[in-house]
Amino acid sequence: MTPLLDSLPGKVFAALAACLIVATGVGLVLLWPERSSEARLPSSLRPTTEQAEVLAVAMQACQNPAARRCRRVDVKLLSGPDRGTRAVFRTGEAGFDPEVDVGDRLRLVKNETPVGGEGGSIEPYSLTDFERRSTIQWLLLGFVALVVAFGRWRGALAVVGLGISLAVVIQFVLPAMLDGRAPLAVALVGSLTIMFVTIALAHGVGPKSLAAALGTATSLLLTAALALAFTELVHLTGFSSEEATLLQANAGAVSLEGLVLAGIVIGALGVLDDVTVSQASAVMALQRANPAQGFGQLYRGGLTVGRDHVAATVNTLVLAYVGASLPILLIFAVGETPFADAVNREAVAEQIVATLVGSIGLIAAVPVTTALAALLAARQPPPDKSRSSI
Repeated sequence: MTPLLDSLPGKVFAALAACLIVATGVGLVLLWPERSSEARLPSSLRPTTEQAEVLAVAMQACQNPAARRCRRVDVKLLSGPDRGTRAVFRTGEAGFDPEVDVGDRLRLVKNETPVGGEGGSIEPYSLTDFERRSTIQWLLLGFVALVVAFGRWRGALAVVGLGISLAVVIQFVLPAMLDGRAPLAVALVGSLTIMFVTIALAHGVGPKSLAAALGTATSLLLTAALALAFTELVHLTGFSSEEATLLQANAGAVSLEGLVLAGIVIGALGVLDDVTVSQASAVMALQRANPAQGFGQLYRGGLTVGRDHVAATVNTLVLAYVGASLPILLIFAVGETPFADAVNREAVAEQIVATLVGSIGLIAAVPVTTALAALLAARQPPPDKSRSSI
């Protein structure tokens, strides 16, 4: 029997974790998407784009009197049925087209000629966006290389865990919500799945991972309960953006209020597992430094570390939400909206609720995880000196 299971707390916590894993698996089965939803955006909102390279850019007079800087852009198509041919389009007529330079890679959409219209009545292609995928791929490769170089085997496992997390979101969370499943339940099951997999991969299976997993699960449930309560109390509807309105029009089975709840839960997970693993690690380090310490000493020592961690992490969480809300805040600033009115707008209130609820869950995770880790560590047998060199 491993040292983890030598004590009553270890056996109880392991049994709780096993029950939680089974419940998560059952939730995955029950909520797994059937992909029966026929929700689709109109074809006009999801056009096929082609890649092109800018060959020349020239200034020209604007046809729209309100436009100021218009350009004639000559490109070579790099994909699609017209690959290898050249095309010309204009930018600046709408007043907010981005500036392009020679050598830029762009994404273009082919314009359809209106019924009864002449072939040259509209430009064959229009600019939709820049081509960013190759740059993002290099950035991703650099990120993975740094994680593996610094974390070595654990870093490689963390990258695998990140890939699994994205797969859970793409293959389970999003399709299940589109199928009309309850977003909060989907978010909880998906978050627990991600949590168990990533903690086990990055930190192995042991007392530290057990305490961190149970602490994260407890805090996630608290966060979900608070999000559910305050979403109702604050009357958050989910209609705080154009994207939400578009989603409601084309995927009516999706609960926008539920999406708010799901976003709060999933957003909190990324911070919670960091805090819980750090707390569990701190307690285990204290126990290794002085195996004679009891529960009280380990708990107090762990809380000392936790207070500093919470102070830094809460600030990080708040700034992350503020950064995501900067365009909205700037609109209110330009409109000279009074502060009391600005915080009452749903777009801002939604971020405030998410920040505060996530922070409360984060704070609760510290004493809970510290207590769990201290209960386990206080009852760990002393290290076997005969195997200390292994």
